[in-house]
Amino acid sequence: MGTYVATKDSIERKWLVIDAEGMVLGRLASEVAKLLRGKHKPTYTPFLDTGDNVIVINASKVVLTGKKLDDKIYRHHSGFPGGMKEIDYRTLMAKNPEKAVELAVKGMLPKNSLGRQMFRKLHVYAGPEHEQAAQKPEVYTF
Repeated sequence: MGTYVATKDSIERKWLVIDAEGMVLGRLASEVAKLLRGKHKPTYTPFLDTGDNVIVINASKVVLTGKKLDDKIYRHHSGFPGGMKEIDYRTLMAKNPEKAVELAVKGMLPKNSLGRQMFRKLHVYAGPEHEQAAQKPEVYTF
């Protein structure tokens, strides 16, 4: 008896919808990352993308606990001297709430080509409407 290893042909992907209204950003992101990786399935294989497609709606209604809304800062660098850019999460949530959720989930995925492949299966929307109605997604609660 050997260890089970999933193959590309045996992977079954579902479409899941998560309503982020009133959920804490980090807890939501860790659950979404688990679904994207496929760790909730018995067929999980670490070196393959066995996860599901995830749609997150109401990203603008996500909650940060404590004083993180003012204290937490997102930083990125352009690569040029003096190219450091900073934005606090209150401004980021006001301008682009989808990006805040995407950054939180991306940080919890592997930092390699497999992680980038998993991240492409994430679809985040600020409001309650999404464009993937044709895929007949299932509502996922946790």
